[in-house]
Amino acid sequence: MSKPLSLRWFRRPVLEVAPELLGRHLVVSRKGGRGSERFVITEVEAYDGPEDLACHASRGRTTRTEVMYQAGGVFYVYLVYGMHWMLNIVTGAEGYPAAVLIRGVEGISGPGKLTRRLGIDHSLNARSATGKGGVWFEESGLVVPENTIEKTPRVGVDYAGEWARRPYRFVLRP
Repeated sequence: MSKPLSLRWFRRPVLEVAPELLGRHLVVSRKGGRGSERFVITEVEAYDGPEDLACHASRGRTTRTEVMYQAGGVFYVYLVYGMHWMLNIVTGAEGYPAAVLIRGVEGISGPGKLTRRLGIDHSLNARSATGKGGVWFEESGLVVPENTIEKTPRVGVDYAGEWARRPYRFVLRP
């Protein structure tokens, strides 16, 4: 087993971390000590601070977004449409709200399907991605050439105007 990516790895700008998560593993430990499952990350979206109108922090610092202001390496998990948990990893320096939404892993496409299938919910919110919370990221050994990463606008953020058109969604092409 590889060790989890370091907190320092996440304490870089979100637009560096997001594409570099592609090809790495999202690891979920199974309850009762029955081992863990590893999933290759195939799709992510970056949310870059208070100026990014698609980022929750653009509406100000709230109880919900407080976790985004922590130093990178903690999870930000929230409910959308009252039914789907969204798994994000906070990035960057303390005080600057940025995060990467995990949209897909090999075999599971869509952030709501991903969290449902992996049993992820709000109990993971604000927990460290070091593995103590049962979910972490680690190296996979895969080499991801830059020409296999597709950059597109984010999904479902049309309300964000020009920010909706920025190529902050990263997809690992097969």
